[in-house]
Amino acid sequence: MMAIFNREQPDYYGDFMAALDFAPDPVFAADSVPDDGLEHRDSWGTVCVKLPGSPGKHPHVTPENAVVKDVTAWREQLKVPALEGLDWSAAREFAAGADRSERFVGLFSAQGLFERSHFLMGMEDAFCAYLEEPEEMADMLREIADYKIAVLREAARQFQPDVVFFQDDWGSKQNLFLPPTVWRELIKPLHAEIVATAHECGMLFVHHADCICEPIVEDMVEIGIDIWQGAIPQNDLPAIQERTGGELAIIGGIDAPAVDIEHIGEEEIRAEVRRAIDAYCPAGRFYPSIPSGKCFRAWNDAVVNDELEKYGRRWAREHPILEAGQRPS
Repeated sequence: MMAIFNREQPDYYGDFMAALDFAPDPVFAADSVPDDGLEHRDSWGTVCVKLPGSPGKHPHVTPENAVVKDVTAWREQLKVPALEGLDWSAAREFAAGADRSERFVGLFSAQGLFERSHFLMGMEDAFCAYLEEPEEMADMLREIADYKIAVLREAARQFQPDVVFFQDDWGSKQNLFLPPTVWRELIKPLHAEIVATAHECGMLFVHHADCICEPIVEDMVEIGIDIWQGAIPQNDLPAIQERTGGELAIIGGIDAPAVDIEHIGEEEIRAEVRRAIDAYCPAGRFYPSIPSGKCFRAWNDAVVNDELEKYGRRWAREHPILEAGQRPS
């Protein structure tokens, strides 16, 4: 994985996430909810539901249960979770037993600035607040960013992660959620501070956003994001690779909705894996994978991983990196 990141010859091309093990940290645990399909409040007070077997929790925010009902009164309504008194012993034990020559020790940082804002307010009210009350929104985002920064520093002190996997979906499969100008004004400066803190703490910064990010990829490079995880092929990935000059390593590219379906043939799945490798690996610093992490149908996922293992190794052998990132013509 680091060979690909450093533009060196890898043994194979595969998913960066397959080499990443997350430590059981107390911040993530405190913010989680049971997967019983019932309503629970997370550590920020947001009512969430996690269905049995689902990949994560989802906010169920209503006008009655919203944490922040009025963005102009957020200071009275928002209570930031405390970091004091958390038990980091499990994370320290996990990190101490890890073979860091073979595996990354990771910190999972869920709900970044944008996601946390709509978890607190509800999506529609958050959208309105970004446009109608940008100064209040900026102040509330400052508070969220300060918490995220404090978590990074405490995690570094407690068990020194190699990688922070930072989750903040900034768009849909069609476009960004916020106009780029609004994102640049309110999200970008604070996110840059979070990335800089991760680097100061010796962590690679992997940003998860399995959505359209094409309009802001140069900004992602500018603020120091090391790897973009979740790159869906609805983005023009070859154009993004050219625009960013290889400065943004990318994980993703396989069209999950096209292969994670019933009644699909094995060869169709394998063909999509090969398409992604052929299309995106030539530019370098690319990790072919399912952007959302995996197929949720076990058979489909097994076929994807088998083809990644076979074709990813074959492609590495047949397309050796020479020097300075150049390949034979």
